[in-house]
Amino acid sequence: MVLRELQNKPFYIKIDGKWCHIDDEVLRAHPGGSAITTYRNMDATTVFHTFHTGSKDAYNWLTQLKQKCPTQNPNLPRVPASFREIKNKTITFFVFQEDSIEGFDDVNIGTFEMTEERSEEINKNFNKLRAKLRSDGLFDSSGLFYTRKVMEPILTILVAFFLQYHAYYFPAAVLMGIAWQQLGWLIHEFTHHQGFKNRWYNDLTSYFVGNFLQGFSSSGWKEQHNVHHAATNVVGRDGDLDLVPFYATVAEHLDNYPQDSWTMILFRWQHVHWPFMLPFLRLSWLLQSVIFVSQMGNHYYDYYRKTAKYEQVALTLHWAWSLTQLYFLPNWPTRIMFFFVSHLVGGFLLAHVVTFNHYSVEKFALSSNIMSNYACLQMMTTRNMRPGMFIDWLWGGLNYQIEHHLFPTMPRHNLNTVMPLVKEFAAENDLPYMVDDYFTGFWLGVEQFKNIAKLASKLSTKVD
Repeated sequence: MVLRELQNKPFYIKIDGKWCHIDDEVLRAHPGGSAITTYRNMDATTVFHTFHTGSKDAYNWLTQLKQKCPTQNPNLPRVPASFREIKNKTITFFVFQEDSIEGFDDVNIGTFEMTEERSEEINKNFNKLRAKLRSDGLFDSSGLFYTRKVMEPILTILVAFFLQYHAYYFPAAVLMGIAWQQLGWLIHEFTHHQGFKNRWYNDLTSYFVGNFLQGFSSSGWKEQHNVHHAATNVVGRDGDLDLVPFYATVAEHLDNYPQDSWTMILFRWQHVHWPFMLPFLRLSWLLQSVIFVSQMGNHYYDYYRKTAKYEQVALTLHWAWSLTQLYFLPNWPTRIMFFFVSHLVGGFLLAHVVTFNHYSVEKFALSSNIMSNYACLQMMTTRNMRPGMFIDWLWGGLNYQIEHHLFPTMPRHNLNTVMPLVKEFAAENDLPYMVDDYFTGFWLGVEQFKNIAKLASKLSTKVD
């Protein structure tokens, strides 16, 4: 959950061949937060239909926006070529050194070389596939499935309480970590509106499994995660790539850091210490959730302000029961052990999944033509984990990450059914379908971090 800086200047987006003007009033009213800004002054046709499948409100709103648009020939600014332009900073430290390193800006950056006609053909084929899956009922959820999935972590927490009562503190802490990981998948699914057709029911459930049981902000998750889906691995858009000052995922992240700074030292060894930071993911998201929820009452987006009280009450109740659980432990050493074991186990179980799918593949510049092809973007920036009964449960269906990214509102229990159809789509359109075992995918991710670490070391050598 890496939250991005809000960009609230008016802009245009094109949907179904028609431009829509997004002014301050429209932007504030967008229920999905800043995800709408991801395709600022771009064609957002496929991503709009993908995100809003079955939403009558969204399509009614779209009709009104098309009718009210002041022009169909807007004077659009040039799309920024790089992260440097987006940040609008003057590069002061390493321009000379970077220019002297061949291919500096291309490290970990993919290329998308496809004719406009071919890209449009793939878009049409993807739209046909999505329509077929919808007509086959694969976007319909099973109430029985989600009832069972909600009950699983609740029962796990109750077993942890039972073990704690009988002084089995360590296994109780481990079970709490497992429950928190499984709750993470549920907040993910309900904020994608997979559980119910009614948006409000999904949000209410996400407050329960997310804010109350898990300690994660539903809206904070949504604010970050929808952008990640809309522009997966796109530099300057996808907040999941912005891990500075601890990690650099692309070369441009090395800008503006003196070579003798602790940040650059971390960058040079990031591929070594990366695995050791995974358990701390939950603690980071807990902190970000507290910060986000505490500020929701004054948020830019109307929907976040309207739902602030629900989230604030639910998150307060989470910390009330969580701290009460610690209070009933016999002494401070046990409390400290229980706190860190439960949160670090939960953090690692979350992190080893969410860092596998995208950090192991290439990233793309915002100016890349891949932004005009949603299906290509998702399939070229996403890696699946090999499926299996246990992996399907442990990974919350995110081992089918390609399918999930292509169809984010599709319920988890249908992703396995869709997988062979997506493989067929990839083969017919000559697109990659990346799937590996865990250790292969994990090592490929480490290699991506190592590539940037080598650049950081080269810069240091040139300065020395």
